[in-house]
Amino acid sequence: MGRGKKNFRGGGRKGGGDTRRPRDGSGLPYRSLSDLVKENERLERYYNTILPLEEAEREQFWAALKRELPNSFRFCGSKGHALSVKRLLESRYAPEIVKIERYDGQPVEAPQPVPWYPDQLAYSMSTPKQVIRKFPPFAAFQKFLVSETSVGNISRQEVVSMIPPLLLDVEPGMKVLDLCAAPGSKAAQLLEMIHSGEEARVRKVMQSFGETKSDQVADDVDLSIDADDDGRATGLLVANDADYKRCHMLTHQLKRLSSPNLIVTNHDATLYPSLRLPRDPNDPNKAQYLKFDRILADVPCTGDGTLRKNVNLWKDWQPGSALGLYVTQVRILVRALQMLKPGGKVVYSTCSMNPVENEAVVASAIERCGGPSKVEILDCSDRLPSLKRNPGMHQWQVMDKSGRIWNSWEEVQQYVLTESSDGLVPSKLTETMFPRPDTNECSSLPLDRCMRVYAHQQDTGGFFITALEKKAEFKAKPEQSAKSESSNGIKTDSKEATEEKVVEEVKAVLEEPTDEIPTTGAKRSLDDNEEAPVPEVKKQKVEATAEPEPVVSESAQPVISEPSGEPTGKTVEAEATPKDNDTPKDNTSKDNDTPKDTARTDRQVRRPDGSSEEPFKYMSPDHEVIKSIQEFYKISPRFPKDRYMVRNATGEPAKAIYYTSALLRDIFSENEGRGVKFVHGGVKMFMKQDAPSAEVCRWRIQSEGMPIVSGYVGPERVIRLTNKATFHRLLKEMFPKFIDDDWKKLGEIGERARDIGMGCCLLSVEPDGSDPDFAERMVLPLWKSFHSLNLMLPKEDRSATLLRIFNDTSPVINQSLKEAAAKKAAQTAKAAVMQDEDAAVQEEAAAADGVGAEDEVMADSAADGDVGADESAADAAATIGEASAEPDTEAA
Repeated sequence: MGRGKKNFRGGGRKGGGDTRRPRDGSGLPYRSLSDLVKENERLERYYNTILPLEEAEREQFWAALKRELPNSFRFCGSKGHALSVKRLLESRYAPEIVKIERYDGQPVEAPQPVPWYPDQLAYSMSTPKQVIRKFPPFAAFQKFLVSETSVGNISRQEVVSMIPPLLLDVEPGMKVLDLCAAPGSKAAQLLEMIHSGEEARVRKVMQSFGETKSDQVADDVDLSIDADDDGRATGLLVANDADYKRCHMLTHQLKRLSSPNLIVTNHDATLYPSLRLPRDPNDPNKAQYLKFDRILADVPCTGDGTLRKNVNLWKDWQPGSALGLYVTQVRILVRALQMLKPGGKVVYSTCSMNPVENEAVVASAIERCGGPSKVEILDCSDRLPSLKRNPGMHQWQVMDKSGRIWNSWEEVQQYVLTESSDGLVPSKLTETMFPRPDTNECSSLPLDRCMRVYAHQQDTGGFFITALEKKAEFKAKPEQSAKSESSNGIKTDSKEATEEKVVEEVKAVLEEPTDEIPTTGAKRSLDDNEEAPVPEVKKQKVEATAEPEPVVSESAQPVISEPSGEPTGKTVEAEATPKDNDTPKDNTSKDNDTPKDTARTDRQVRRPDGSSEEPFKYMSPDHEVIKSIQEFYKISPRFPKDRYMVRNATGEPAKAIYYTSALLRDIFSENEGRGVKFVHGGVKMFMKQDAPSAEVCRWRIQSEGMPIVSGYVGPERVIRLTNKATFHRLLKEMFPKFIDDDWKKLGEIGERARDIGMGCCLLSVEPDGSDPDFAERMVLPLWKSFHSLNLMLPKEDRSATLLRIFNDTSPVINQSLKEAAAKKAAQTAKAAVMQDEDAAVQEEAAAADGVGAEDEVMADSAADGDVGADESAADAAATIGEASAEPDTEAA
């Protein structure tokens, strides 16, 4: 093997040796999926024609696209926490990885930091995913990746997809919208930026009130950055996706960051509704709508920049896919620019290399929004200096779905006039898909400021990114009307001929929002407490293998003037109850002051499939539950009491109480009943818990809410821990017994844990800094009952912490379950013994009764034995059933 290193030379199927062949240049093995023929004549001919690459670079370009994509991941969360997890990779796992040998005897390369990513918090690794997942020497590293990903400390994200959020320049306090956010990797980056520096600011403010130690506060904290809410983040991220199921995937991804500044919505991005804000006290007759500081439009695309990981695109790629998506992409970008503040920034991006989806979309959107005087393409050449990139294109050709390449719109016109038998433009080509003529005001747009990243430049996927700044407000121009015959006699597809009429019809009901719901004919205006309807927009399913038609009919884009998105048309119906739904469904309001026929805002928003979303209801600061929580935990009066929310129709806490920022409260409250499809918002702060006595608060602090409220809890409910071994025991054992002298086993926290009152308390972990693996401060929920003391953490969080701090991969011990299992096993064994004894007694009785024929004796003894067995089994079952029904207060 050489130098005693581990080797992954074999690994073939049973009995067949290694059936894989080495990958060109890498020395790493192919898998069956990679053995697909990676050729597509139209794809290669088109990009060989339009991309300005020299011959040698073109060969590198195609060779890179045919290689497997490297693994990449990013460290998430606060900067300090991310750096501590990164240190583990460098000190614990990288030295072991380089000891592994490839089949050719060369060492495996350890994960390498991405040079252009800030603080080197992103890494890339050339070893294929299949090898890392299945080859034993990588087992520890794979477990580390899976564990930290499950708790949100690592994001498995493609390198080029990390670029767009970085170019948005998000700062704390900003209002940010991600229009096409699922699955959520980019949205997570944006959310981290909104919370940047928050922990240090909060500690600084608390220091000024004497509520934290001075050694926990850095001297260089800048309180001028987002300090309006005692250092807490005041910004906002709205993460949206048009697909409802993907919205829940998005929610799952982003909930790991425990942000009270996050909203997840489910809308068609081309017609995203404006979000109403509270009215200005100085002008109460005028409605206010949210304008965003930053918007990310990472739009649906054909995805041919992902050929390295989506290898089916080699056989499925069709030029018509880009032609069909172009219209939708322009509409999304125009809508983004409408919702942006003047001076705000939009980043438009795709994972496609096709200029029809990139430069053509940017030019068309700027043209519709008033030209370069209203929207400017920003120069980002000085950003991410280590990132290799190509400039955007000023000239390009367009391939129609038959595979013919057109050099200009004039060439298309000439073909229709001289060669076309039916007088129709082929393949739904439009003039705006081509570079602008010199007479157009957008002909001189600096499209070279756009950014193109190709696979061969730094061994990544392909991506297109451009940053736009809104210079001033504008009224968007309508899309070019698709008439049946233009002035020069060129006919278009008959489906497009209906678009102008549809646009005008939709425009009539959507153009201007007002405080009154628009009415026509006999339609009445809605009451204030009725749910305002909005138009249901037909969703498009984007498939790279399909050739979608240009968007017409129901989803035709109107000209929307800002503020827009006022609810009109049909009532929106909800889709599915979220997994974290905290209350039983209740479709009726229990507010006696509101008539049932108008209490639409108190109902679940229901969709045709029967699924629903519970409403967001805020609790009064004077609610008895809030008062009892405040009193039990001695929460500082400086912590806001008007941001607690529940998700049920009654507005009463049933299972969970959420906490949100002040801005989220205003948005949820002002848009209730307006048809905005909210899916998620807020952080679970308190969960209902069975308490051992009436004096104990039944609302324990949830682990994800702990970082938010921990600094405001009184010292009466805090236990401080500094010893690593004690922390290990609390993590390792669930529901450890805490009776008699057991408190002595808990070291420095034992006496305090013995004396503190029952119920939920806070474990403040404060390492002394002498151990680099045990250096991060954290606050965790701890539950004390009559007989046990338990950390209230999800099992995956326990396991991840054990692995990260103690390198412990053994299973967590659940003492309560072990005792219950032992008790049940003892009862089962006892029942079996009783059954055997009864059977023996019956046999003796039958043997003693020697009268009668032999068959009668056998029949009598068998009957007696059956009865005895049945009775014994019934007794045992009853005993076991009683045992299993006994309440386990600690487990509860």
